[in-house]
Amino acid sequence: MQFENLAGIHSPADIRRMTPARLNVIAAEMRAALIHKLSATGGHVGPNLGMVEATIALHYVFDTPTDKLVFDVSHQSYPHKMLTGRMQAFIDPDHYRDVNGYTNPREDADYDLFSVGHTSTAISLATGLAKARDLAGGQENVVAVVGDGSLGGGMALEGLDYGGTLGTKFVVVVNDNDMSIAENHGALYNDLRLLRHSNGTAEPNVFRAFGYDYIYVHYGNDIARLIAAFKAAKASSTPVVVHINTMKGMGLPAAESDKEAFHYSAPFDAATGTVLRRSAAGEAPADYGTLIYEHLLHVLKHDSRLAVLTAGTPGALGFTPKRRSQFGSHFIDVGICEQQAAGMAAGMAKAGARPVFGVVATFLQRAYDQLSHDIALNGLPVVIPVTNTGLYSMNDETHLGFFDIAMISSIPGLLYLAPTCREEVMAMLDWAIKQTALPVAIRIPGGHVVSDSSCELLSDYSAPAYTPIDADSEVAIVGAGTFYGRAVEAVAILAANGVKAVAVNPRSFTYIDPAAVDALKGKRLVVTVEDGVVDGGYGQRLAMELADSPARVVCLGLPKKFENRFDAAKLGKELGLEAQQIATRVLAKLK
Repeated sequence: MQFENLAGIHSPADIRRMTPARLNVIAAEMRAALIHKLSATGGHVGPNLGMVEATIALHYVFDTPTDKLVFDVSHQSYPHKMLTGRMQAFIDPDHYRDVNGYTNPREDADYDLFSVGHTSTAISLATGLAKARDLAGGQENVVAVVGDGSLGGGMALEGLDYGGTLGTKFVVVVNDNDMSIAENHGALYNDLRLLRHSNGTAEPNVFRAFGYDYIYVHYGNDIARLIAAFKAAKASSTPVVVHINTMKGMGLPAAESDKEAFHYSAPFDAATGTVLRRSAAGEAPADYGTLIYEHLLHVLKHDSRLAVLTAGTPGALGFTPKRRSQFGSHFIDVGICEQQAAGMAAGMAKAGARPVFGVVATFLQRAYDQLSHDIALNGLPVVIPVTNTGLYSMNDETHLGFFDIAMISSIPGLLYLAPTCREEVMAMLDWAIKQTALPVAIRIPGGHVVSDSSCELLSDYSAPAYTPIDADSEVAIVGAGTFYGRAVEAVAILAANGVKAVAVNPRSFTYIDPAAVDALKGKRLVVTVEDGVVDGGYGQRLAMELADSPARVVCLGLPKKFENRFDAAKLGKELGLEAQQIATRVLAKLK
């Protein structure tokens, strides 16, 4: 497909010479290019399609890169990248992989000021830019672009609160499409709805309450109206909010009608919107999310104290809109506010409810203080299934699930369980919900569902014993969680090479079994393998326990590094984490 008009755009200066009518042509062609690319590669479909006109208008009015744009989450930054020298990555299939899904200074340090992938950060970052500008006596404009879903996050509200006190020019563009990843939740959205329905005239006005001048654009996909609004904001010498009402997924009928499914999508048929990775029946393949949902529904039928919480990511535990409706008031979405979810779960547990807070690993770090101070310090029995971990996490550097083991292991009194298969996931989840002694996190395995009917299940996982360690093996390979299967394979390879080894399932990343430590002290070599960073991870903790023994310990896992757009299989091989590589390393160490 040819995009002749787009090929000539190399910087925002190219569109500033265009008439509004010409800009509309460019917008239509950009939207077509986005659909063409995203249908082939997958990605954030709805956020980018809805921001085409607003992005054109922003770069048309503001003198970027002298004027500064900060995108919240930045999953809506594809149109921005198209206009800032990266057009080939959107119109030439050979270059589709040249850019990632978020702003990244390593791609373009002039236009992409921050690597951002988590929500609610833009306003705070922009207040910092504005304050530094004022201290230096600068005159450039600073613009934060934040979605309505992000606006409900605590950090966004803190930034909005401070930004209103700057007293100098500072622009916040609120992209309001009445959607987060799923539907919005919170009282703030009642006010936004009133503002939309009243063409921006309703009171109270939350933005004016924070000290901002206020401009409303009802047709937020109309370039001419947007240009007029942004020019007015640019002329202001005090903080101003430009509230624009856009359509998420605009231009792709499937994305307009099913905004949640197309917030982020696998490759799809551009003509029909059919996601290509679904089965012929249109159902997603069986996964751990589905299994967990089914188990929680069973528990709810027998225990009305159960409640499932999410911080704006219901899909983390397989909760589709239909499944959420089955739980009614027992399913709680607090919006993209992990601190609120964790704090609320603590309060619910204190009052006798049985809260299950399902969360993506990379987002759990946003609630570290609540995990430590509110949940663990108070010994509250919150259950936290953690998904998208390790090599099975999302692969942008902003969304890594590498650090959860080290993070949770640093918190006293919080048990982090390491299931290896379907049977252990279900047994651990069931036990965790029933017990009331301590908070429990469960690292849900990534990839395909693995079943092991021979797996020995425990009735109590509060201090789980490791699987048996025979005395006559000279090597022990301790495979934590997902990587236990690799340990089993490596042991089989070693056996074929005349080395007797044992694969050990520790069942937990945080509990060290004293009996297992005693057994491991007699080994010639102990190898730990985990799908997380080695530094501060499970293996190092076990190695510390074995430090006074003759056993030599090798810890394998991921480096403490921000990997970007990695291929899981390739990275695992590069790090020597394949079963054959583990066995080869053991043989070399024994020599």
